[in-house]
This record gives sequence, structure tokens and C-alpha cells, in this order.
Amino acid sequence: MSEVPVRTLISPLRYVQARGALTRLGEFVRPIGTKPLLVADDVVWGIVQDTVAVSFQDQDLPRHRTGFGTYATAAEVDRLAREIDELQADVIVGIGGGSTIDAVKAAGHLRGIRWVSVPTVASTDAPCSALSVIYTEDGAFEEYRFFPHNPDLVLVDTGLVANAPVKFLVAGVGDALATWIEARAVAEANASTMAGGLPLVTGTALAQLSWDILWENALPAIDAVANHLVTPAVEKVVEANTLLSGLGFESGGLAAAHAIHNGLTAAPQTHGLTHGQKVNIGSVTQLVLEGAPTEEIEEFVRFTTRVGLPNTLTEIGLTADDVQDLQRVAEAATAEGETIHAMPFPVRVPELVDALRSIEGFSRRVRAEAGLPEPVKHAAH
Repeated sequence: MSEVPVRTLISPLRYVQARGALTRLGEFVRPIGTKPLLVADDVVWGIVQDTVAVSFQDQDLPRHRTGFGTYATAAEVDRLAREIDELQADVIVGIGGGSTIDAVKAAGHLRGIRWVSVPTVASTDAPCSALSVIYTEDGAFEEYRFFPHNPDLVLVDTGLVANAPVKFLVAGVGDALATWIEARAVAEANASTMAGGLPLVTGTALAQLSWDILWENALPAIDAVANHLVTPAVEKVVEANTLLSGLGFESGGLAAAHAIHNGLTAAPQTHGLTHGQKVNIGSVTQLVLEGAPTEEIEEFVRFTTRVGLPNTLTEIGLTADDVQDLQRVAEAATAEGETIHAMPFPVRVPELVDALRSIEGFSRRVRAEAGLPEPVKHAAH
């Protein structure tokens, strides 16, 4: 086998985004498969079933739907694979949040059929990727599963996104802001990406574009979605959170921020927080580890506070004195195979523990000087 290092970029076959896009789901699914299995939890299905019904009837597609639990666990993936067998489905369609979509991708891969992502929130960059994050039953990170191709279709109805609770859009901003912070570190290190090669300039540039759009549009988009409105800022942020962050993290690369997120899932205090909230703690900590310019970290703290994202340990249920807990987080974040090893320098447990402990005092000072709210303690679910 050749050992030639390649630069590569991967992406979904088609990306579709608009207010009302769900009314055309059947039209876009039909060329992909004619025996679809729809996967959505009861809440999501209650919202989308009428629109999906009309859309599928128009295209003479059958409607078979199964429910979904809380996390993309190995057991849930296996259950969906059995449902594919029973139905003899040729395409599986995940409608909902990141875990639903990740479970659908993993089940579709196991059975060798095609898969479609229909995110109803813009809370993660899961919908576009050729990988799934698998969790344990109680929500701790277990493993990444990688697939040979991305979804055949990603369809986002921004009307649905705007009607979901605004906390999901905020979480998506947290996940997407990390994309550039991590991609530039990977580019500097000339490290491998999640796409199985070195980053192209394109992947890194898409990560930066996601960042630029968010700094310009996140605050007005959050205001709009809080009132269930779709504005040009909302359309741009949904694209940044879903498509650009999806392409950017996968083909630009992950580094410390997401590894720290994975480590934080090992602390029960953080359960109940969104993926993007924990990732944002990872982003602040990565900036500290890098010795980024003070003004850059201060700006990031001010902006993410205004967005509504945590940048202190207090806000994720921890304190700087929880040294043993933070030690466990750091050990999980620096485990073999974790993306923190794509940083341009080695990160060891003691340095990571100190960086995590340091963000509390730093962020509190910045917030106080800017007249921004004091951190509120997160109570674990």
C-alpha cells in the first residue's frame, strides 16, 4: 500500500437549506432510495409528520418511521440496523438532533445502504460528516466511528430551526466557533484531519469562513430565533453551524477543543450540558494552552458571554478546586488517539489541568471589566 501523504476534502453529496425545505424532502430523497426508513423521536415526529407525509405522498414514497432514544449508543445503532433489515430499506433518514443523525449514519453504514440527514436544530456540525460519535448509555463519550462516505443528502429547514428553543442555535455557535481555532492549529502542525489526510487550503479556509460569519451574525441571529423569526443572519448562521463547520472540522481537522469536550463527558457534573457548551470550554482552554495573545482570548470570552456560552468552570458544574475531577477530564482528553495530539506541540495532563483551572479567574476578570454577567453555576441533570 502506498504511503504517499495526501491532502483531501470530503463533503455530502448534496446540501439543501431554506425556510420550508422540508416540503421538498420527498423530491430529494426519491433519487436516493424508494424504501426509506425514517428515524425521529416522538417530539420531532409530532412537529414534522404532516409535512413529511405530504412530501412523501407527492413522490409516491412509503412512510415507515421508528423512534429514537437519547444518545447514539452502540445498542441504539444495532436496533436501527435490525429495523433496516426488517423493512428491507434502501435509505435511512435521520430527522432531529445530532445524536439521532449520528445513530442513523452508523446504522446505514452497518447495512450498506444510503443515508440522509435532516437536522431540526442547528446545534452541532454532525449532519454533514462521514463519522458518528458513539456514547455510553449515560452520555459519556465512547468512540468515533468513521465511514467511507458522507451523507447523500443534508436538508435543513430554517423554519424548523427558528422554531426550536434558541439554546440549540447557541450550542451550534459554540461547536462552530471551535472549527477555526482547531483547524488553524492542525494546519500549523501539518497534522491529519478527520477526512483521513492532511488539510487542503480549502478545508482550512471554510473553517475560517465559518468563524467570520459567526462573529458578524451570531448575535442578531440569536435575537431572531429567540422570537422564532428567520432573517438573513439566521440563514447565514445555520449555514456556518451546519455546512461550513461540518466541512471545516472534518477536512480542516480537530485539535484540543473537541478532545477537551470528550474529556468533560467523563465528569458527571457536566451531564445535561449541550455539546456546544462543553466545546466552548475546550476552545477557551485551547487558546490558553497555545499562549494566544491576551487580547484574542479576552475578545473570545466577551463574545461568547454575549452569545450565552460558558467560558468558566462554574458554568459547567466544576470549580478550579476540583483537581481530581479535572485530572480525570485531562486524562480522557489526552488518551491515545484523541485529537489533542494534532496540536503543534505535545499536551500533557499537568499542563491541561492547569489550563482548565486558569480559565475561571481569567474569564471572571474579563467579564467583570466588561460589565458582563457573573457566571451562574450549572446544576447537573
